[in-house]
Amino acid sequence: DLPPSLWPWEEAMDSTKSEPPKGSPELKLVNPSQYRFEHLVTQMKWRLQEGRGEAVYQIGVEDNGLLVGLAEEEMRASLKTLHRMAEKVGADITVLREREVDYDSDMPRKITEVLVRKVPDNQQFLDLRVAVLGNVDSGKSTLLGVLTQGELDNGRGRARLNLFRHLHEIQSGRTSSISFEILGFNSKGEVVNYSDSRTAEEICESSSKMITFIDLAGHHKYLHTTIFGLTSYCPDCALLLVSANTGIAGTTREHLGLALALKVPFFIVVSKIDLCAKTTVERTVRQLERVLKQPGCHKVPMLVTSEDDAVTAAQQFAQSPNVTPIFTLSSVSGESLDLLKVFLNILPPLTNSKEQEELMQQLTEFQVDEIYTVPEVGTVVGGTLSSGICREGDQLVVGPTDDGCFLELRVCSIQRNRSACRVLRAGQAATLALGDFDRALLRKGMVMVSPEMNPTICSVFEAEIVLLFHATTFRRGFQVTVHVGNVRQTAVVEKIHAKDKLRTGEKAVVRFRFLKHPEYLKRGAATCSLPTFWRGAKLGVARKGQS
Repeated sequence: DLPPSLWPWEEAMDSTKSEPPKGSPELKLVNPSQYRFEHLVTQMKWRLQEGRGEAVYQIGVEDNGLLVGLAEEEMRASLKTLHRMAEKVGADITVLREREVDYDSDMPRKITEVLVRKVPDNQQFLDLRVAVLGNVDSGKSTLLGVLTQGELDNGRGRARLNLFRHLHEIQSGRTSSISFEILGFNSKGEVVNYSDSRTAEEICESSSKMITFIDLAGHHKYLHTTIFGLTSYCPDCALLLVSANTGIAGTTREHLGLALALKVPFFIVVSKIDLCAKTTVERTVRQLERVLKQPGCHKVPMLVTSEDDAVTAAQQFAQSPNVTPIFTLSSVSGESLDLLKVFLNILPPLTNSKEQEELMQQLTEFQVDEIYTVPEVGTVVGGTLSSGICREGDQLVVGPTDDGCFLELRVCSIQRNRSACRVLRAGQAATLALGDFDRALLRKGMVMVSPEMNPTICSVFEAEIVLLFHATTFRRGFQVTVHVGNVRQTAVVEKIHAKDKLRTGEKAVVRFRFLKHPEYLKRGAATCSLPTFWRGAKLGVARKGQS
């Protein structure tokens, strides 16, 4: 492929390596010569590679952003050329929106935005992980049930029943564990869900883009589980659900604070608008806008009321971490539900290909989040590959054990979304079969790494912390539950440097010691912790350093 500097119209491309190009302007693509067509195809290949399989073309926009528009005949010819380009690289195109523009011409002129999507050769589908946050009874599980099952709720929670994992969740209607639901889109942007008795395997096979929802608990007593889901499962972004009739209540502020502290981009969905008057919904939206604009958030709220807004929101959300789209919808009437689907379909991966390549070139590191025993398969672990590449048959070491050792094992097989997979790449979640490896030797929070890594462990570490809230003071001897990635263990505060105690809003460097066993930690990892014995106190740890 030619480097960007050799392409025509260099100014028309966003060729920065820090972000994949999105919404690049193209004036018109009418009857290009063979030489120019090959340049355009090369350009498309690069944009799809940088966008990790997706790119948006704006037809009828000049290089400087001026909305010139094209006449109907020119637009038809340009779209035909774009279709030929997509066929050449094995991609599909979908028209996102068309708009008429006022320009100095007697003929009506339009601009068109087109989504080009191609599943990379080394992947089965494009993958995006979305954590679902929000207060208890805000309708998180119900919304996921409606999105993934394709049937509206009856107003009494029928849509959420298939998402619950335990009997007490069905009886109480409250999520207490972490569950996963998938929403697939085909190459045309159409939803592929469980209708027509589709299984998860069939959804994976029919989808070119997969949204994996991580359904987290909303009740305060399950806050530890929610934090574990945010730190361990590495979501690309988060969906914060707020009930229109209650507004910002319960754990909503805490979940918002966690997303901000862990730097997880988020968008907001206001649910249950069918239960409220229009003025109540507007009051809730204004309340959210005030909170988002506060100094602690520094967000730019963007209310989505049309399909055009949804397309713009998806592009702006990926380009700027400060933009926060707000949707208002109902899981019972289905009002504005399609706008959320449009947004999710267009939303591109939030990490670029350069970051992905750098992670893949590192040594293998797999976080163990779940452990199972499967008949005729043996021990199976679930988690996320933090770095490197993992293949069937790889020899890895797992640990640390209680005495700080690492044990050798072999990866027998790999599955992603219940489908067989021979190669796992950095950032992807999967389950690995370990054959007859003794399950009793494993625990959540372990890592499986390449033997060449020579992994180090620690029982004592120091972290720069910010005390988000405490009823009194935070001091030496406090016990907290520390969350670092998939690590979750009680630790005691051994020392607060340069201070005797901390109050709400204060910063300090604190030394912690794990109580039970050593853990595998890395410098600079984002950390969260909650006091173990002091109810109502919340501690946020910003950055960590090993010792």
